[in-house]
Amino acid sequence: MSACVLYHFAFDPGSRAVRLALGEARRTFTETLVRPWENDCPVAGMNPSGMPPVLQVTEDSRSLTLCEPAAILGWLEDGSRDPFLMPTDPAERAETRRLIGWFDRRFTDEVNAVLLHERMEKPLLRLGAPDARNLRAGREALRSHLAMLEDLLSSRDALSGRRIGQADFVAAAHLSVLDYFGEVPWANWPGLKTWYMKLKSRPSFRPLLADRFPGVAASAWYADLDF
Repeated sequence: MSACVLYHFAFDPGSRAVRLALGEARRTFTETLVRPWENDCPVAGMNPSGMPPVLQVTEDSRSLTLCEPAAILGWLEDGSRDPFLMPTDPAERAETRRLIGWFDRRFTDEVNAVLLHERMEKPLLRLGAPDARNLRAGREALRSHLAMLEDLLSSRDALSGRRIGQADFVAAAHLSVLDYFGEVPWANWPGLKTWYMKLKSRPSFRPLLADRFPGVAASAWYADLDF
């Protein structure tokens, strides 16, 4: 038996990816919500980067501190007797890693660093109103990424191949935060919308749909499974 405590920020895409994976693995865990921008954030003493998520695991009197999504998702995968969220096919495994790297770098740099900064970080840090030019640039970048995802799903059942797996949950974690703020124009991307509806209907997704950001109402369709 193991005990798990997840330190996370509810609207951090990486934290959401880990919550989804833990849900898919049916791992029971205790949540500790953190505010990584504050000086007394407990994650600062656990992870050299000071960033969530961090999973503390105690099993058989042994303690592990797993920092950030790659380590936590890898631990879940390594601890599974059967293939979990990584495909068994080598080509699909490589594609999964490519897509996760894409979200960790290009999507984060080009979309999240702009749109989530304007829509989420500014209110939290009291940095003023969103900048219209930055919003336009972030939305334009988002459209290009959504077009790439739509193209992938036109010939695949899931992002990396034949079955829903790690790449899908990482992608959905990122898109779900943007969706809360109404930034994803789903009507323009029917294949992507169908894919997201399937993921959104899974039990592991329900806790994310209950998240609420202080002072900002969720988009009208955020918690709607059939939107």
